[in-house]
Amino acid sequence: MAKKTVSLGAARAKRREATAPRAPKRPLPGFPATRLRRNRKNAWSRTLVRENELNAGDLVWPLFVIEGQSERAAITSMPGIERLSCDLAVEAAREALDLGIPAIALFPNTRPDLRSDDGAEAYNPDNLVCRAVRAIKSDVPEIGVICDVALDPYTSHGHDGLLIGDVIDNDRTVEVLIKQALNQVEAGCDVIAPSDMMDGRVGAIRQALEENGQHDSQIMSYAAKYASAFYGPFRDAVGSSDRLKGDKKTYQMDPANSDEALREVALDISEGADMIMVKPGMPYLDIIARVKETFGMPTFAYQVSGEYAMLQAAAQSGWLDGERVMMESLIAFKRAGADGILTYYARDAARLLG
Repeated sequence: MAKKTVSLGAARAKRREATAPRAPKRPLPGFPATRLRRNRKNAWSRTLVRENELNAGDLVWPLFVIEGQSERAAITSMPGIERLSCDLAVEAAREALDLGIPAIALFPNTRPDLRSDDGAEAYNPDNLVCRAVRAIKSDVPEIGVICDVALDPYTSHGHDGLLIGDVIDNDRTVEVLIKQALNQVEAGCDVIAPSDMMDGRVGAIRQALEENGQHDSQIMSYAAKYASAFYGPFRDAVGSSDRLKGDKKTYQMDPANSDEALREVALDISEGADMIMVKPGMPYLDIIARVKETFGMPTFAYQVSGEYAMLQAAAQSGWLDGERVMMESLIAFKRAGADGILTYYARDAARLLG
C-alpha cells in the first residue's frame, strides 16, 4: 500500500491551523464584558455611533397663504404659525433656502365667496396658490415648490372631492383634480401632491402630465392618508373646518389598518408616483417603517397640525421642553425610515441644526 506523503508547507499550515485561536462559537457574554454605556459616556463617542442623523435637507416647510399685501394672520389652534400673503410667502421661501430647507408646501385659505360645490376655483389660473407659486418661483427659483391637489380649500362643503348627494363621486372628482394639477404645473409648481385619496387619481394625473408635455413634473402621493382626528388645526388654517359636512371616512384610511396602507402605496407607485407620503406622522411610525422596508421608495412623513399643536401647547405651558421634544419627534421619523418630513417646525429645527 502506497505511503501517504504530506508536503512540508502543508504540514506547517496544518499545525498553524491547529494552534490558531478560534473565534468563539457564541457571542461574547454580557455584562461586564459588554457595557453599552461605554459608547454613551462622551458627546464625541455618542456622535460616532449615532445611527440616524437629521439635517435641514430632510425638511419641507408647509406655508399657508392668504389674500392681501404684507398680511399676516395668526392661527389660534397652531401657536406660532401664521397665514401669509404672497409677498410674505416669498420672503419665507427665501428664508427657507438660506436655512438649507430644500422645499416648501403651499396651502391656500380661499375666500368664502370663491368656494363652490364644484370647487372650480381649484383650476382658476389666477387663484391664490397659482399667484403664490409664480411669485415664489420668480424671486426664489432654487426652492422646490410642492402643491396640494385636493378640493377641500375650494369646496363650500369642505370635502376633498365632489359631493353628489351624501356621496363623494370618485371619478368625477378625479377629472377636476387633473385640471387642478395641470393648472398648478403651468404656474411653476415642481411637485404635485395629491392628498385627496380618490382611487386612480395618481395614474390619471400622470397620464395628463405626459399628454401635456410635463414629463418632468414630480408626483408626491399622499399614499397612506388616514381619517385622523389630528387634522383639526389644519382645517382651521385653510378655513374648511366650519364648512365640513360629515366626515372623510369613506375615502381616507381607517386608523386601525396597516396592510391596507401597503396596498395603497403599491397602487400609487404602479400609477407613476415618484415619492410617497404617510399622514399623520408620529401615530403612524409603524406604517412609515413598513412602507420604507417594503418598497424602498422615497418616503415622506407629514407631522400634521394636531401633532404640532399638542407639542406647542405643552411647551408653552411649561410642561415640556419645546426644543428637545421638537428635535426628538423629528429624529423619530428618520429612525422609522422617512427620507423627508413635512413639518411646521421646519424653520425652527433648521435654525437649531445650523
